[in-house]
Amino acid sequence: MTQKEIGEDNLQEHRDDFYELLLKAHENLSDDESTALNARLVLLLANEVGDFDILKKILKGAVTP
Repeated sequence: MTQKEIGEDNLQEHRDDFYELLLKAHENLSDDESTALNARLVLLLANEVGDFDILKKILKGAVTP
């Protein structure tokens, strides 16, 4: 099994579907509610990844484009 690169497209044909779901989840939310939703999503997805070293790489990649 090969290690995937950070930022690799793993959603493939579902990326647009996920983006649409994400936008719908934010509909009618205030800025504070949207920020809170994003924070919950980050924590849930981080828990799903579960590997601290990978999470550090992801965070670094998000901060330094």
